[in-house]
Amino acid sequence: MAKICLCLAAKTLKQNLEILEKYRKYADIAELRVDCLERDERLLIRRFPEQADVPVILTIRRDIDGGHFASGEGARVNLMARGLAFADADRRRNFAYLEIEKDLNVPSLEEAARTFGTRIIRSYHNFKGPETDLAEKIRSIRQSEDEIVKVAVKANSVLDVLKILRAGRESAGRDKILLAMGHYGLCSRILAEQFGSFLSYTSALSDPDSPPGEPDQVDVLDLANLYRFRSITSATGVYGVTGYPLKATSSPFLINTIFGLEDADAVFVPFPTDSIRACMELVGELNVKGLSVTVPFKEAIIPFLDSQAPEVRRIGACSTLTMGPQGWLGSNTDAMSFSDSLLAFTGRNHLKRRRVTVIGAGGFARAVVFELHRLGAKVLILNRAARKARDLAAPYRFAWGGLDSQSIAMMSSYRDIIIQATSSGMEGNDPGNPPHSKDPVEMYNFCGQEEVIDLVYRPEMTPFLKRAADAGCRCQNGFDILIREARYQYSRFTGKDFPEHLLARVQMGA
Repeated sequence: MAKICLCLAAKTLKQNLEILEKYRKYADIAELRVDCLERDERLLIRRFPEQADVPVILTIRRDIDGGHFASGEGARVNLMARGLAFADADRRRNFAYLEIEKDLNVPSLEEAARTFGTRIIRSYHNFKGPETDLAEKIRSIRQSEDEIVKVAVKANSVLDVLKILRAGRESAGRDKILLAMGHYGLCSRILAEQFGSFLSYTSALSDPDSPPGEPDQVDVLDLANLYRFRSITSATGVYGVTGYPLKATSSPFLINTIFGLEDADAVFVPFPTDSIRACMELVGELNVKGLSVTVPFKEAIIPFLDSQAPEVRRIGACSTLTMGPQGWLGSNTDAMSFSDSLLAFTGRNHLKRRRVTVIGAGGFARAVVFELHRLGAKVLILNRAARKARDLAAPYRFAWGGLDSQSIAMMSSYRDIIIQATSSGMEGNDPGNPPHSKDPVEMYNFCGQEEVIDLVYRPEMTPFLKRAADAGCRCQNGFDILIREARYQYSRFTGKDFPEHLLARVQMGA
């Protein structure tokens, strides 16, 4: 079973020991990043394994490999030798592992390590992306049978993650550390067992006193508690959410918390993606059983479905996939979640004689418009690309327009309810977006009588929603819809009713 390795990258040994003590119960192994230590502290590393009282990896990472050591190979080898010197017959007092790069050839150092039971981790880092034949690279790095091969490769796309997964499976049966670095490789850190990796590196990211070992790691508390990393086996049911950038989604917290409270052998994993085709290949090879689909792929996912629920055909968007005997079944839980929340918010059981503006024409907006039509509302659809608004409005004979001043002026005739159905203002949204994208209708003046819903739930108050609240409007963000959708998706994934008695415990931590 894959192990949790806590990276210790503070400037002093004392600080690293304090960090380890805080998170000891979550760490199977500690990695001492000697290259992060102050120069004088580097000379005192020999006693660290005994003080740590857990198996420790001795790592002195060069700057060319993403580390901080720039004093030359001679000085680095001397430091490694110092860490291994005066080896104790009690192996617990020695470094358990020594990381040596594949291009570093110092036989005497390796012999000294092996003599006293220190295992060699033979490492290779590539910050450009995976080679054509990564499996052959993994095989060629190993220089002796007792070594652990470590391959850390930047995943510039989901297709790269898929290549890394396949390379690991081609080299099955040997201890190795396999890591897809970068945002797209998040699943490789959580599903280390499925990737065939000996361990997963983590840091105490939420602790201000603990520097991160490297970018894009999962926080140790999340890895151990939320994802229940130590209970993940090859038999664990894997579910997930896909979209981009996925930095603001709360779905993993909600569903993993329920899995944990039920002690279910299941995990819910984020799969940020740039290509829905590559993502579907990846989740297929990982034997994912259910998938939540979010922006911007709710429409693009449809060609990859083996069958569709009736509402998917009518809406033209899919938010939930479940794997069955006939393959992927797509359904749309957005629609039910939205209408349930909307009716509760407005205190109504229909929307006849209500005039509603919908901002956006993407996948979620499709579900919103479908439900508004079913509930009897008159609707205006506005979208930056007016053509998409027109295409969405046409089947329902709704009004439509762009986000220009003339179209926004039409909102005065459709302002009983205003629904913001884009990702504008969302945390983690593309920082390159222009400022106006945080409030797509900044030219509209709220009169204070509108009922306003923003489907974004993080942050709790977007610029759009704050402006509405300041004008005196009744407002709601998308969190209630998220909770309702989690209920529906849980039932789709597991075939069971959502455990309502656990809901309050989930909401308290959200």
